[in-house]
Amino acid sequence: MRRVLSLLLAAVLVAAWGSCAQAVDFAVKGQWLMGFGVGDGHLIAKKKERGGESVATNADDKFNARQRVRVRLDAVASENLSGTVHFEMGDSVWGKAGRRNGAALGADATDVIELKHAFLDWTVPQTALKFRMGIQAVTLPNKAGGSPIMDDDVAGIVASYKFNDNVALTALWMRPINDNFNDKDKTTQTGYLDNTDILLVSLPLTFDGFEATPWFSWGMAGKHAIDSYNDNVGGTWYHWSTMLPEQKNDTTIAGRGDRGTSKAYGTIIWAGLPLAVTALDPWNFELDLNYGYYEAMGRFDAIKHEGTPDESVRRASSQRQGWLAKALIEYKLDWGIPGIFGWYASGDDGNVKNGSERMPALSACGNFTSFMGDGPYAWSAGASTAFYDQKLNYAGTWGIGARISDMKFLEDLKTTFTVAWWGGTNSPAMVKYMDHAYDWYEGSGPGDWCEGPYLTTNDGLLEFNLISTYKIYENLNLVLDLGYIANFMDNSTWSKTNSGKSTSFEKQDAWKAAFFLAYNF
Repeated sequence: MRRVLSLLLAAVLVAAWGSCAQAVDFAVKGQWLMGFGVGDGHLIAKKKERGGESVATNADDKFNARQRVRVRLDAVASENLSGTVHFEMGDSVWGKAGRRNGAALGADATDVIELKHAFLDWTVPQTALKFRMGIQAVTLPNKAGGSPIMDDDVAGIVASYKFNDNVALTALWMRPINDNFNDKDKTTQTGYLDNTDILLVSLPLTFDGFEATPWFSWGMAGKHAIDSYNDNVGGTWYHWSTMLPEQKNDTTIAGRGDRGTSKAYGTIIWAGLPLAVTALDPWNFELDLNYGYYEAMGRFDAIKHEGTPDESVRRASSQRQGWLAKALIEYKLDWGIPGIFGWYASGDDGNVKNGSERMPALSACGNFTSFMGDGPYAWSAGASTAFYDQKLNYAGTWGIGARISDMKFLEDLKTTFTVAWWGGTNSPAMVKYMDHAYDWYEGSGPGDWCEGPYLTTNDGLLEFNLISTYKIYENLNLVLDLGYIANFMDNSTWSKTNSGKSTSFEKQDAWKAAFFLAYNF
């Protein structure tokens, strides 16, 4: 009897599996990146405190080999229902053991594979209303140089409705942070008032030769959300250095975001208006306007270093708000696409009492340039290049540049050359409030994640990029990525102080040279 029941159960399972197999189509997509390169992205070669010895600031390897693998599985029941799971293996540095690597001797380390996306797509029956729910890639509407606010993976829900060929409506709720706070002093609850929630509404407008997507976002951040990630509890891609005044994140400064305030939540606001005009083909015009605001969650002690052991304290505001405008003009030719671009962002005014005047960001992804922006395939293939490995925004900077995209010298070979000048809009007076100023000079700050170098009105950087892509096969590309940054930052501004001690810097230019293979399937 048991054997009969077993056979019947097996038959039912086979029938069920066959039914599912007929109802759902599975598709596998992915990408292999295999890279080798040399480089030094540090802007400082040595630092020397008064009365001390010169110390090298760069201890990174000049050469590295690394890889990244992404595999995506789509389960498609119909055009109205599908599910997607996306895994990533890497970025693995060859020979380095530990988390997210596994390329070392004994390469069976744990945490090598991470979940990148896991979401469900479905359409409300008999309507044009579509939903995407789960961990997904979210890029806020943008033109001309990428998103200066958010372009990353996050958990949330997106609803979209297309009224006609010209007008649509999109609504988004995302929760980048929740339940990561752990009160070490046990004065309050663990996981209490530590969530961050963002709501966004956009109106995509598409007409013949013209596109516009006005959008508005409102959110709130719990007062313990700041502590969650200053303490690095849980680990995340998200870091509050892009939401708060720069000097506030220094661990030597007294006063944290949840102290000295009765507010449970702080308000976050963003708004944008990206525009594109293609009606004058072969001309292409793009413009993007953005504003951001993060409500003050109390005050803190900002220490002003005077170049001596004597220090003065200012009661500073944790508010941050600012704006950004960026634009691109291109002209398409048979052999390439020449263009010019530029941007201007508000910067700090030198008064810590009124907070920061730089636009806050969640996870920005500027792509006007490659070295100080999102490089080819959003990947740094070579040696560690300081903050240039990270996504950057334009807060507190201005710039102008020129590029020639998709130059075609040989069959299956495309080359893009870019040159750009980066200037600063921040007051030089702000440097005195920055402990370990050389960290801010390089863009790393007291943490590993930051938004780029803190450029004052006395500073400048000249960036050169050359990216060539050769198609070996239909699905296999060979990419050469070259970059150089000439350092024109002002020593007299940045050699002011370091915890009350005068510090001198030996600055240097940054450079990188890498090539990698990209296999897409």
